[in-house]
Amino acid sequence: MSLTRTGQQRFLPRDPVTDMDIIVAGGSGFIGRSLCAELLERDHEVTALSRDPDEDSLPAGVGTAIGDVRAYDSIADAFEDRDAAVNLVALSPLFEPSGGNEMHDRVHRQGTEHCVEAAEAAGVDRFLQVSALGADPDGATHYVRAKGRAETVVRDSGLDWTVVRPSVVFGDGGQFVGFTRTLTPPVFAPLPGGGETRFQPLHVEDLVGMLADAIADDTHVGQTYELGGPEKLTLADVARLVREAEGGSVRVVPVPMALAGLGMTVGGLLPGVPFGPDQYRSLQFDNTTDDNDIDAFGLDPGELTSLSGYLGVDRQAETGQGVA
Repeated sequence: MSLTRTGQQRFLPRDPVTDMDIIVAGGSGFIGRSLCAELLERDHEVTALSRDPDEDSLPAGVGTAIGDVRAYDSIADAFEDRDAAVNLVALSPLFEPSGGNEMHDRVHRQGTEHCVEAAEAAGVDRFLQVSALGADPDGATHYVRAKGRAETVVRDSGLDWTVVRPSVVFGDGGQFVGFTRTLTPPVFAPLPGGGETRFQPLHVEDLVGMLADAIADDTHVGQTYELGGPEKLTLADVARLVREAEGGSVRVVPVPMALAGLGMTVGGLLPGVPFGPDQYRSLQFDNTTDDNDIDAFGLDPGELTSLSGYLGVDRQAETGQGVA
């Protein structure tokens, strides 16, 4: 846990506040839908803000607001009369965004600036920023740089903020399992570096429970949390789990990182691999926690949903298996 305001020790959360009016930017997305449901269940009033909110995908009782975080005037009114705000708006790091990698800065850094500005103008008390493991203003990819710069915007604000950095998130409607399936065709899977990059997949329902605690408990103000699931798995492990869950198997064929980098940069050398230069660079470092901060929310790894359990594969991954 990164202590950013005081030298506080680890703690268990106090009884959370209920009956808050919360605006969730990105509330109709994969994580947003689950978070809106969790907040509603905890007796909060919830509004999902997005460019094109799909009311049918949201639980009954969740309000909607239309706005694009890249355009301040389109979102400012949605923050009026709210007690708290959550910023979940994000582009996927798994694919190159439409419009080019500069979109990461526009959506993550500039979008966060607009959400913070709107929250401050409206007198919102609490602000929860959902970032990503590895976020760094000087990081190796457009994604982690934009996420890091967005965190700086939040910390420099006058809001009572909390920053949460999850590893990859999986669950029904998420991209991670489908992305891995696309990346690893049956039988033989050419993976950069043999797929040794490690991840710490976190189930969406476990994440949103911690997010709901973070927004409602003042003991989390001024804190930055790095969160991961109960397993540390290599990309090759994940590929094998996904294929085994479907009753098949896959043999990982290592592709030297230098060749993979060339293929991802110029295209066409690794057919079917939905990567670009940023995705190649992201494989140079693990997406795992050094010190999983789930205990700040009264949890331990044994209480979390594992990827193998979610997929119905009741065994240890063949290589690289670990427990957070």
